[in-house]
Amino acid sequence: MLGKTLAEPGGELNVSFGYQFNGKKSSFSEASDGFEAPPEVYDGDAKIRRRSSSFSCLSGAALSANATLANTNICNGLIGAGILPGLDSPTSFRRVPSSPSISRLDMLSSSLQSNISTLSGSLSTHSESFECDSSVLKSMSAPSRSEGFLNAVEVEMAGGAAGEDRVQAICSEEDGWVFCAIYDGFNGRDAADFLAGTLYENIGFYLNLLDRQKKQQNSIASDDLGSDGSLLYFLEDGSFEEKSPSKDLLDIVWKEDGPPDPLKDGVVDSLRRALSQAESEFLNMVEQEMDDRPDLVSVGSCVLVVLLYGKDLYTLNLGDSRAVLATMNEGVDVDGTEPLEAVQLTESHSVDNETERMQLLHDHPDDPSTIVAGRVKGKLKLTRAFGVGYLKKRKMNDALMGILQVRNLLSPPYISTKPSLSARRVSNGDCFVIAASDGLFDFFSNDEAVQLVHSYIKSSPHGDPAKFLLEQLLLKAADNAGLTMEELMRIPAGCRRKYHDDVTVIVILLGSDQRMLKASTCL
Repeated sequence: MLGKTLAEPGGELNVSFGYQFNGKKSSFSEASDGFEAPPEVYDGDAKIRRRSSSFSCLSGAALSANATLANTNICNGLIGAGILPGLDSPTSFRRVPSSPSISRLDMLSSSLQSNISTLSGSLSTHSESFECDSSVLKSMSAPSRSEGFLNAVEVEMAGGAAGEDRVQAICSEEDGWVFCAIYDGFNGRDAADFLAGTLYENIGFYLNLLDRQKKQQNSIASDDLGSDGSLLYFLEDGSFEEKSPSKDLLDIVWKEDGPPDPLKDGVVDSLRRALSQAESEFLNMVEQEMDDRPDLVSVGSCVLVVLLYGKDLYTLNLGDSRAVLATMNEGVDVDGTEPLEAVQLTESHSVDNETERMQLLHDHPDDPSTIVAGRVKGKLKLTRAFGVGYLKKRKMNDALMGILQVRNLLSPPYISTKPSLSARRVSNGDCFVIAASDGLFDFFSNDEAVQLVHSYIKSSPHGDPAKFLLEQLLLKAADNAGLTMEELMRIPAGCRRKYHDDVTVIVILLGSDQRMLKASTCL
């Protein structure tokens, strides 16, 4: 039964997109079984740049289960009405200009500047930091084809929402990078929407600062390093600070041997700082609006970011979404029949993870009710998440009434915002990455998901592996419930949650065009 493909998904796969990194834009739609490539050919310069990329194809799909209302008023409506409509392109990638984030920062600055706590590694208050960040951005010149990390003249962008999930995928054909993010919201979609509207811009800002730091360092040190091999960090007042390559970078897993790489440390630190800024901004917004909307204090989201820049693969994870790498064992040829190995790139931050559970209990030794009925304070299985201010600050918990309020909030915060981060070099044996919210892994193990994609690529080299995975999930969910597929598809969002969660999947096929042309027909 798992080999069958749904002919008519019934409109439920409401976010479905694809992009083939071969000089042609391609799209997946609900009525399409694969790529539809328009006759668009880029110039020779773009083709030369394209050969340095480490990915050849990307597909994404999402499935709704929860009934949720799109936010209308977070940040005075600027996220939902002013930013997200310009980002969403749920059925295909579209080409848009890439420029510094001035306009979005300007839109948000008025609602985010007031009274918020220190942003680690920045200035004394967030309002000062944000004001400084905006001025730095405004002083930047427009990006060129060759400068910066996420800079490009144009990018291809797709994204959208399915239930409480949000998904983003942005790539540059000219510079060979791809940014993918899945925001698995809960108790509402406000936090996921906020992340979709701000996190990519934050990351781009800090990566551009890193690029400026490198250039500034070149003017004072030929090797860009401090005397002990540390990275020189450019501070907003024009001075420099030496930092150890691993200082302040918590929960980092380096997936390769060799000496520390200051540049990679800087990229990872940029990801961490961007998330920290988004968290501070979001909780500040919640605090301003919780009198009118107390439900905002319980809204949160998991965060999964996959950034492929050249041959370096970075992941940031907060919560229980997951990135899994499919790789070939050494010495096995691409034409071989040996199954691919599934390598999980991220940690699961929930009480089901014994390491997370023990750390949480260790952090709250005087609270006997830290974990109740398998949940943090009886409320949440996650140990790390974006938002959920009521488990982090007493004043936000106090905004709730009755049974919604957490009793005996003795030693907040109980939910951490410290992400797990990893970096690895893409090898010749690495085939693809599956990034997905936890709803996929309710039904499939890492190995099962990898082998499903593996077999699908072999039989349908031009098909949509992300959409295929969701179709297999629906088949399995229906079978588990004793329903036919038609019966399951007729169940409305909200009631459907009984049978499966919101699910978002992105599949990134790795390798050059030449390699993937062979791999997609022979795997």
